[in-house]
Amino acid sequence: MNTDELELLLNGTEESDILEFKAAVPWDRKLFVKDILAMANVIDGGRIVIGVEDGTFARQGLSPEQLETYKIDEMRDSIAPYADPRVVFRLHKVKDADERHYAVIEVTPFEDFPVICARDGADVCEGVVYFRSRRRRPASAPVGSSSDMRDIIERAAVLSAGRLQRIGFVPQIEERPDYDAELGGL
Repeated sequence: MNTDELELLLNGTEESDILEFKAAVPWDRKLFVKDILAMANVIDGGRIVIGVEDGTFARQGLSPEQLETYKIDEMRDSIAPYADPRVVFRLHKVKDADERHYAVIEVTPFEDFPVICARDGADVCEGVVYFRSRRRRPASAPVGSSSDMRDIIERAAVLSAGRLQRIGFVPQIEERPDYDAELGGL
């Protein structure tokens, strides 16, 4: 991610199912675990931009001390016990056009199976699937509707079918009789 890409995110200043803004804070797993788990269950994944004031979306940026707390290996290690299966994310440290520093966590969508919370935490519960719905106000929350759960399950089924095809498991398609032809157009 570069300055231009960050500016595109900041200029929109609107949260969505794939974009979350967080105030200028040092890394704290408790503040981010639910958002990371939820974005892993969204079809396109998502991004969390840290350094934007809550509510007003005013640009704050991160102090050098705050920015230093964002260490990708430590972040992954602290999130891993909460995700089943694992969640994949990257960290970008980038400046805006005014030279303010931001941390951007880019969460990749799940690969085969939806991410389920694997243990209780300050803001998460074991066994819960977190999600950011396009149908409601943007928020990381437990799956709250049958249509959201159906979307997650359908996506998992498509990904699993694709994986099975890639490794050589292709369903046998049997030829069905053509009853119209047999009946001669009756």
